[in-house]
Amino acid sequence: MAEELYSLGFSDKAKEIYIKMLSKYPDEDELRTNLADILIGEGHVDTALNYLSEIKPSSDAYVQSLMVQADLYQTQGMFEVSTEKLLEAKKIDPDERVITFALAELYFVMRNFNKSIPLYLHLIKQGITNISAVNVVERIGIAYANDGKFDHAIGYLKQIKTINMTPDVKFETAFTYLQLKDYANAIEIFKDLRDTDSQYATLYPYLADALSAEHKDEEALKVAQEGLSVDEYNEKLYVIAAKLSLKLFDEKQAEKYLRKGISIDPDDISIALELSNLLVKQERYDENIDLINSYMKDDQIDPQFYWNLAVSYDKQDALKDANKYYLAAIPYFKDMPSFLKMAALFFREYGDLQQSIALMKNYMELVPSDDEMAMLLEEYRQ
Repeated sequence: MAEELYSLGFSDKAKEIYIKMLSKYPDEDELRTNLADILIGEGHVDTALNYLSEIKPSSDAYVQSLMVQADLYQTQGMFEVSTEKLLEAKKIDPDERVITFALAELYFVMRNFNKSIPLYLHLIKQGITNISAVNVVERIGIAYANDGKFDHAIGYLKQIKTINMTPDVKFETAFTYLQLKDYANAIEIFKDLRDTDSQYATLYPYLADALSAEHKDEEALKVAQEGLSVDEYNEKLYVIAAKLSLKLFDEKQAEKYLRKGISIDPDDISIALELSNLLVKQERYDENIDLINSYMKDDQIDPQFYWNLAVSYDKQDALKDANKYYLAAIPYFKDMPSFLKMAALFFREYGDLQQSIALMKNYMELVPSDDEMAMLLEEYRQ
């Protein structure tokens, strides 16, 4: 009767019965675990733990008490204690599937996928694909995906029919296809997710990326714009929209998106860098210098900033500053031919022949077919 009342939501009546029964049958520890479960739901954690602590390891209800404690500590974010309780329970009863599943779920929540995956696999090998209203096949697929093992993940996720997927599983499945460069399947499932839940804001950047990878840039831009109508504070979408606008030769629109992204998150270096690259391309060197210096003051440095500043100062005939930033950029771009050639020619004009020769030699190792640079280097040797 108490169990039935509790399942129907009459926890006070159930608790009253358990307390009366416990006073009459003090050795029935199962009453303590059931009572503790109710008390936890009511927020009376300390009282619940007092009841559970009365259950000794020799009791038939001890394993169940460990399970209740593990659940309690997990809800409080005390994952290490929760893990200890479940491992103790599993040591006592290693074949109990509920314990195996609870431990797998705990590791899953902790994002310790290397430990959750073997436990899910153990359940599947036992023929258990659903437990406690959870699809184990789905869980292991998501675990593999989050662990970066996309080939393994898709083998499980594609077993689930799209109609039976939750929005989160649809996203994970589409994302996995995207990582495997299976853009067609990724697009299909991302679109299905969008059609069933248009407010699922996370999907839009990835759907746009998948479409762009398939050279559908106009559609990708529309998706990014649609995503911004759902989440106008998504900086990643502003960058994607800007890059797509550039691919579609709309630099004015690209700049608009980048400046809007910066206004939302001024500390996002990636957006500032994209804007800096655009300003350099458009030969707006003064604006680029002002932009980058505003970040240099706050020690927010990306190596590309050094290169962009060097070019900008060089074009403004501020050669001393250009020299400073070319030197700062060298350690980061010493294997990039385009930088080496540009820097070598700058130092040649600047009069630093030793630095110019060193960069030319590095460049020629990477691009031995460049006759023009080979001739310049030969002039130095003569």
